[in-house]
Amino acid sequence: MANNLVIGALRAKAKSFNLSSKKMHNVPKSVARLTNVLNLQLSNNCLSTLPMELQSLKHLTELNLGNNALKEIPSVLRYLNSLRKLYLFGNHITHLPPDVLEKLSKLVLLNLNHNQIAVLPPEIKSLCNLETLSLLDNQLVEIPVEIGFLSKMIEMNLTNNSLVRLPKQMSRLTQLARLYLARNKLTELPEGVVALTELRVLDVAGNRLSIFPVDFQYLKLTELLCEGNPFVKCKLMESVQVLEVLSLKELAARLILVEGRSRFSKVHKALVHYPELALMLSEWGRCALCLQPFLTTWLECVVFINLRKEMKVRSSHTTIPVRVLLCSYRCFNQTGHPYYAIGSF
Repeated sequence: MANNLVIGALRAKAKSFNLSSKKMHNVPKSVARLTNVLNLQLSNNCLSTLPMELQSLKHLTELNLGNNALKEIPSVLRYLNSLRKLYLFGNHITHLPPDVLEKLSKLVLLNLNHNQIAVLPPEIKSLCNLETLSLLDNQLVEIPVEIGFLSKMIEMNLTNNSLVRLPKQMSRLTQLARLYLARNKLTELPEGVVALTELRVLDVAGNRLSIFPVDFQYLKLTELLCEGNPFVKCKLMESVQVLEVLSLKELAARLILVEGRSRFSKVHKALVHYPELALMLSEWGRCALCLQPFLTTWLECVVFINLRKEMKVRSSHTTIPVRVLLCSYRCFNQTGHPYYAIGSF
């Protein structure tokens, strides 16, 4: 029957070919004759592999292999380097072969939902044109730092995995508009998330977040889903302030950071000769009150942001806690600011 369909498609010079829901265990090799096909639908079958003959489909731009019995991504895909959309949802895939990823640089959409993937290889960076990446319902524990190379990413769905952290390199995804992270094990979002200037929808529901990162309130979100997290509550309690003694390293770092802000200063010019020092100082922060730079956070505080009034965001929450960093108790003891020190009891 499938061969008859192939013959019909050849006669019609079809650009799209559909063999979905045919209860197939194997793809007929005759499909390889459809060298002008752009769209091939093979979803809802019992496929565990693909014949190597399909490498003749050099013009194929969309391939749907969803809901099959694949345990790995078929190696023949590395020859289909015109692919722009690849659907592999609902299989039994456990890993992504680097040699295949490296050949799929034209992909704009990759759907791997409902598989058993635990690790994304560094070669994910080869998907340099990717705009949509969906890994809903897998077994991911972490995301590689190479994710930061996917600069064209618009939507990323990592819902229902086992992520405990995200790399700070995600802040490089400046085109990202929708990020779904619900039902993971995240205890924090990476600092620098405010760099995601195009982000409009963020879903972090059902994680382990206690506070949002510095400057989170400046994101231009339209929707924030964050229920089911153990956020810091605003509960006043007495505190004890210890004597403020900065280390010599901290004092020197603060001086260098101040002097180094001017491109014409001797300190700024000298830093290029001390790469290890420059790397250490690259982790600097800025006091929310005096705006002076520091290397080591002296006091971690929190400000409670009204989502609807201050961020104009749709959310089931009214307020959220956002981290604030101060350089000293001297700043903290100033009057009139809305910051609370974070304590434990």
